[in-house]
Amino acid sequence: MSTLRNAPTPILGRSPRDLPRYALYLAGCLVFASGASLFIHSDLGVDPLDVLSLGVLEHLPLTIGVVQALIAAVCIAIWSVWNRRRPVVMPFVTFLLCGSLIDLILLADLSWIASVPSLVIAVLLCAYGSALIIMSGTGIRAMDLIVISLNQRWKVPFWGAKVCVEAVLLTLGWLLGGPVGIGTLAFLVFVDGLIQPFMAFNAAVLHLTNHGLTRPGGVGGPLPEGAR
Repeated sequence: MSTLRNAPTPILGRSPRDLPRYALYLAGCLVFASGASLFIHSDLGVDPLDVLSLGVLEHLPLTIGVVQALIAAVCIAIWSVWNRRRPVVMPFVTFLLCGSLIDLILLADLSWIASVPSLVIAVLLCAYGSALIIMSGTGIRAMDLIVISLNQRWKVPFWGAKVCVEAVLLTLGWLLGGPVGIGTLAFLVFVDGLIQPFMAFNAAVLHLTNHGLTRPGGVGGPLPEGAR
């Protein structure tokens, strides 16, 4: 059984050989945030996390970055208590960084991009950004910590656990007034479906190393079958 004493401390590596994967991570966060911003701009619905984030913003004078950081903190706290391990850092950084980038990108004039093209580009950017983040082996999404724990402890199929967690985010966000629409469905169907092909493209054509699949273990231990 994992304890606080033997839990790994997820900090950024200091070795120069780690720099390429952190470059992948930062590029992935920027690309993903660009796509998420276009989802919001399209006004056709957003992913479950942003449904909740924007729902909270209907009631509190915060920013997307702050709200996503708070959501990450809650997910990490649940994972930490449930697994009796130290709170992890990088999932919090990922949510705070991506959310803050979304805030900055939305300050730009995006009115020249129509709703439907915006949605199509958003799907491609979010899928490709997710592929880069996964390949970096660094920035697992905070809510996926809960998904992995449900899979490993209660033997819930990974896809089923992911649906359950995203359904909770989506429902809470919708009740708070977050935007749900065809864009939400497009994210759930197409973004997740394109991540693996994009990773294969990056490996075969761009010759990028997939650290997310080659590194043993990880933030929450080895990813379960289907989590990648």
